[in-house]
Amino acid sequence: SPAVIEPEVLAGHEHGGRAFSRMKAFDEKPTVAEVVSSGIAQKLQQLLDRSTVHILPRWLGFAVCLALYGLRVYIIQGWFIVTYGLGIFLLNNFIGFLSPQIDPDGDGPLLPTSTGDNFKPFSRRVPEFKFWYTSIKGVCTAFFMTFFSIFDVPVFWPILLVYFFALFFLTMKRQIKHMIKHEYVPWSWGKKSYAPGRQVHKIRK
Repeated sequence: SPAVIEPEVLAGHEHGGRAFSRMKAFDEKPTVAEVVSSGIAQKLQQLLDRSTVHILPRWLGFAVCLALYGLRVYIIQGWFIVTYGLGIFLLNNFIGFLSPQIDPDGDGPLLPTSTGDNFKPFSRRVPEFKFWYTSIKGVCTAFFMTFFSIFDVPVFWPILLVYFFALFFLTMKRQIKHMIKHEYVPWSWGKKSYAPGRQVHKIRK
């Protein structure tokens, strides 16, 4: 008569097969491309971590990259739609940098207005380092796109320039009105002192 395999024995063989497969996967060595990409990512992260405290050099580097991009666009006289998209991208990041993390038009936090309150610095929707990092990535990406003619869409650039300045003016006007309405400044210059006798109140809508 044919041999009967017990369920426990069959389950043991399946478990052993899965364990062997996992051990085999662990024994596989990473490829050269994986090792190189991992090393580059680690070095880049180390450089970013070290540059966190160097605010002025970081923004000077961004200004140099932006100037080089502008010089290239001026020389090649093209890729204006890419430049327009870069301008919109930088403007959006700048508005996020100026905006509070919690919108005062909603249920915002209480503002400290008495001398006994703890000072809380301005909390941004887009932190300074993230603003710099995303902005410089945007400039580098736009610079890289100028080497491909597929992105050189024919367009009458003066119209884009006028439209961008109009959008910039309207956006900044709305942001300044928002700052005046809710009485906040998107910069923290140290601990502030308040007039005695005033109480903590909620942001007025």
